Amino acid sequence: MDFYRRSTADVARDLLGRYLVRRQGSRRLVARLVETEAYLGTPDRASHAWNERRTARTASLYRRGGYAYVYFIYGMYFCLNAVTEGADNGCAVLIRAAEPVSGESEMTARRGLSRPPRPGDLLGGPGKLCQALDIDRRHDGVALYRGELLLTAGEPVGDEEIARGPRVGIDYAGEAVDWPLRFALRGNRHMSRPRW
Repeated sequence: MDFYRRSTADVARDLLGRYLVRRQGSRRLVARLVETEAYLGTPDRASHAWNERRTARTASLYRRGGYAYVYFIYGMYFCLNAVTEGADNGCAVLIRAAEPVSGESEMTARRGLSRPPRPGDLLGGPGKLCQALDIDRRHDGVALYRGELLLTAGEPVGDEEIARGPRVGIDYAGEAVDWPLRFALRGNRHMSRPRW
């Protein structure tokens, strides 16, 4: 759990290359994380914790690092976040995109795709990722180090492999719009749009 109780930007960078494992009985779906975004809590206008907002929906966001924060957006999609730092900070890392490692046919069926997926079709965005891995509000507040939703060691990523830039879709966030808190594996075709 100490991994999550560090700077949110450091955790966002260090999650790249790790495996997200979704267990369902004896079946396992595995995806390698290729894109994340850091959200810095109270001072970050793009964060659900900005200005210390607290609602029933955001309760898990205020747990100590190492738990999932899953929310519903646009009345259509779920988004998975890894809560970071200490309790009551409201900091988290959005899991933006991943590439399939194991269980691709099941992911394809969950996404409702009738043709073989192109890179990014399955897990190239937070909503796609949650749909393909069957992640929803049932997973809000679960530990990410045990149980049916795990983040494991995966494959190490060197600094030269990482691209960093502003986050996506936060035009409302004032000065936070330009903060370089989006991290991705440089040139990876499974990341969300816009790609670097």
